[in-house]
Amino acid sequence: MKTLPISRYRFFQKLQPISLLKKITSKTVNGCLQVFSTSGSWSIYIEEGKLIYACYSEKMFEPLYRNLQSLSPQISTLPHGIDEQLRAIFEHGIENQAIPNPDYLAICWLVSQKYINPAQAAILIEQLALEVLETFLSLEEGSYEFVPESFLDDMPKYCHLNIRLLVEQHQKGSRGGNYSETSPVSPIKTLPVERLNQPQPQTQSVKKSPRVSEGSKTAYSHGVSTNNIHNIYNSGQGTTPTTDKNLYKILCIDDSPTVLNTIKNYLDEQMFSVMTISDSLNALMQIVRTKPDIILLDVEMPNLDGYELCSLLRKHSSLKNTPVIMVTGRTGLIDRARAKFVRASGFLAKPFIQGDLLKIIFQHIS
Repeated sequence: MKTLPISRYRFFQKLQPISLLKKITSKTVNGCLQVFSTSGSWSIYIEEGKLIYACYSEKMFEPLYRNLQSLSPQISTLPHGIDEQLRAIFEHGIENQAIPNPDYLAICWLVSQKYINPAQAAILIEQLALEVLETFLSLEEGSYEFVPESFLDDMPKYCHLNIRLLVEQHQKGSRGGNYSETSPVSPIKTLPVERLNQPQPQTQSVKKSPRVSEGSKTAYSHGVSTNNIHNIYNSGQGTTPTTDKNLYKILCIDDSPTVLNTIKNYLDEQMFSVMTISDSLNALMQIVRTKPDIILLDVEMPNLDGYELCSLLRKHSSLKNTPVIMVTGRTGLIDRARAKFVRASGFLAKPFIQGDLLKIIFQHIS
């Protein structure tokens, strides 16, 4: 849906948060509602009228760390000190200004590394959404806009919350005093939600994540009880978190040392193992030996250009499904047609920033 009766006002105005939510949940809507006030901003991500994530700009990571700490005794695969590791990678290890929601990217990473499973990620997101909506519903003045395309479009989705039921639960809890503002866990015990009704999306849908060039829902509604939560936690206790042995292998082929160094500097060594090749003629055998998770391939190279090399890769049985991203400054219709013809997976347009690179990588890793 391209247009909505919502626009961002130049000056702050009186807001009615519940009415604002109705405008985006009364129809089948996809995108992000952004609300701004003097104290901060809220981002509420919607897919088909359901909430898939919500965050508050101020101290974005603190609710995530707090909820992970409260859940860690119930999830055997979640190690102590995980917040320090997340802080090193997602707060200090990447340029947050280039990525709208590094906190959501951190959740995707936890799932891909098997520290939590997708169902546990859904519970975590529900708890975070409750905290965000609690502050959002008390907002009296601000401005807002609705953005039809958002950072989460190409990322894995772990739950679809019914906002109307969530708001009703909040109102009942406020009147009855049934849950405290300081308790992020208590509202989830009786919260009716809609969640993806499909097999647990293991590595395939989980490791996909952030943008560039260039789950499905048979949703059901139910009440989440304390027993249900423990069952969800226990379902993942047989898994073992991955270690440094399972870094994503990224292979970059470019005749420019500057581009190769830029890519290496952009990719954190705690998450990625980056290999570089400057001579496209010698690339094929090295690619077969290293078996990368994703290939970043420059289009304009001497001797053997990116399109020709991509065509050769697709003819090799072990590489026909490996994501190949064409790195190029030429993204016109003819160039895209050529890339499609050789079955490239996507485009990374030069010049690019760290956020562009990370998003296209997580979008195609499986």
